[in-house]
Amino acid sequence: MEPFIPVNKPLGFALREVHMSVAEQIRSIAAEARQASFAMAKLSSAAKDQLLLDMALALINDAPHIIEENKKDLEAGQQRGLSAAMLDRLMLNEQRVKGMADAIREVAQLPDPVGEVTGMWKRPNDLMVGKMRIPLGVIGIIYESRPNVTSDAAALCLKSGNAVVLRGGSEAIHSNLAIATILKAQLAKHGIPAAALSLIPFVEREGVTEMLKQEEFIDVIIPRGGESLIRFVVENSKIPVIKHYKGVCHIFVDATADFEMAREIIVNAKTQRPGVCNALETLLIHKDIAETFVPFIYEALSALKVELRGDKTFRQFAPKATEATEEDWYAEYLELILAAAVVDGLDAAIDHINRYSSLHTESIITGDYANSQRFIREVNSGVVMVNASTRFSDGNQLGLGAEIGISTTKLHSFGPMGLTDLTTTKFIVYGSGQVRP
Repeated sequence: MEPFIPVNKPLGFALREVHMSVAEQIRSIAAEARQASFAMAKLSSAAKDQLLLDMALALINDAPHIIEENKKDLEAGQQRGLSAAMLDRLMLNEQRVKGMADAIREVAQLPDPVGEVTGMWKRPNDLMVGKMRIPLGVIGIIYESRPNVTSDAAALCLKSGNAVVLRGGSEAIHSNLAIATILKAQLAKHGIPAAALSLIPFVEREGVTEMLKQEEFIDVIIPRGGESLIRFVVENSKIPVIKHYKGVCHIFVDATADFEMAREIIVNAKTQRPGVCNALETLLIHKDIAETFVPFIYEALSALKVELRGDKTFRQFAPKATEATEEDWYAEYLELILAAAVVDGLDAAIDHINRYSSLHTESIITGDYANSQRFIREVNSGVVMVNASTRFSDGNQLGLGAEIGISTTKLHSFGPMGLTDLTTTKFIVYGSGQVRP
C-alpha cells in the first residue's frame, strides 16, 4: 500500500476524516457522483460548452497556483528517485497549462453527441422506433503521472454529459488536486452539482481497490497508464473496464510498396517517439522484395541507432541484425528496438499480425488496391491503416478532438475513444395509440 501523503485541504475536496474509513469516503464520492450524473445528463450543449470555456479560462488565471503545487510533486519525485523522463511527464509550466486550457477549448468546439438520433424506422403497425445517444453515467478514470489527464478527462466526460470520478497517481497528487479544485469551482458557478467532477484526494492503494467495488454507482472504469496498472484494475474491478494492455504495432511492406514512402513511414513510426503505444514494434517484409528492401531499411534504421532483431531470412540480407526470439514477436519495446521478419506474402503477414498483435494499430504499405482492402477487412485490430504511419493512431489525429483512452477490446468501443464513445444509445418509440394484440 502506498503511504498516505498529507496535503493542504483544498476547496471542494474533503481529506480523510478520522471517523470515516477510506471505503466509506469512496462510497460517498461515488454515490454523490451518481446523483450529479442525472443533472449533467440534462444540460444543454450550450451550457456544457460555456462551462468548459470558463474552466479553460480559470486554468489560465490560476496557472501560478497550479505551477506552485506542481513544484511540490516535482520535489517529492526527486526525493523518491523518479527518472528524468517521469519528472518531465510530471512537470507543468505556463506553456503546458496553456496547452491544457487549449485542449479543453477544443473539446468545447466538438459536436455534442448527446441526443443524437442514430436511426429511425417505421414498423408495420406505424410505430416509429429509433435509437438516441445518451451519456454512460458515471465514468471512473484511474491514471498515472501526467497531470494534464485530470483536465482532459474531466472535459471529455462533462462534455458528453457524464459525471467523472478521477484517481491520479501519488506522484502528482498536489498538481491533480489543484487542477481539479479549479475546475470544480466552475461547476458551482454554473449551478451544477460539484460531485459531477470528483477526485480521490488521498493516495493509498486502498482508494483504487475500493473505487473498483462501486458497481452500484460507477458505470465504467477507464485505466490509463502502464500495463501493470491496467492488469491490476482488470483483476480487481467489479465494474466493466475499457482498456488496452500494450501496443504491439505492425507494418507490412508489400511487394508493390514504394521504397521511399516505406522508409519515411517506418522511420517515423519507429523513431519519432518510440516510447508510446502507437510506435512501430514489428516490421514485416514481403519475400519478393527482401533482397533489396531489407538492406535499404536496415541502413536507414541503423543510422538512427535502432537495434534490429530479425528472423533467419531477414538476417540473410542484414547479417549485423541480432536473432529474433519468439518473445520478440510479442514485445512492446517502447525504445529503439524493432523486430523484423520476411513473410511469404499478404496471407502470411495477416496471419502473423492476428497471432501476435495486441489489437492496437497495424499498417500496410502497398501500391495494390486489392491488397489494401483485404488488409483492412482481415486484420483484427482497432486501427488499420494503408500507407500511413502508426503514429497517427491517436484520437486527436483521427479527428476526435481528444481521446479518453484506447480500447483493444470490442465492448463497448474499439480503438481510440472520443466523445461518442462516452455515450451509449437507448431506444425511443413514437406511437399513436398502438396496443399490442
